[in-house]
Amino acid sequence: MNLHELSPAPGSNRKPKRLGMGVGSGTGKTAGKGHKGQKARAGRSVSLRFEGGQMPLSRRIPKRGFSNFRFAKNYETVNVKELEEKFEAGETITVEDLHERGLVSGSSPVKILGDGELTKSFTVIAHAFSASAASKIEATGGKREVI
Repeated sequence: MNLHELSPAPGSNRKPKRLGMGVGSGTGKTAGKGHKGQKARAGRSVSLRFEGGQMPLSRRIPKRGFSNFRFAKNYETVNVKELEEKFEAGETITVEDLHERGLVSGSSPVKILGDGELTKSFTVIAHAFSASAASKIEATGGKREVI
């Protein structure tokens, strides 16, 4: 195949619809816009939330509460039972190790939670620890380090 032999697939290229080209063209007179009204005018643009002058839904619904999404810290969580399953006793567990074993994904900070039992001792290095996770890690003789 050469460059000069390339051609578009049959039926993929269509000529543009020529609007307003006389009554016999099928798209003459009003050019497919119907009769009068805001949508028939030139330069019309109506936002999706516009409801014809009626009070928009976004303003009719009561506003309540507060969302601190801009400053909230979103942690990826790992429970101690997952550490128990995936790591051997005496290992030093870092965020990179958690990522390699598939326990966390992405670059969010990691928080260790205390769900499950822990029998092995680890040195765990993470961004945050719950109180129960910290007590379980230290009860088995392990250490925790906050990044």
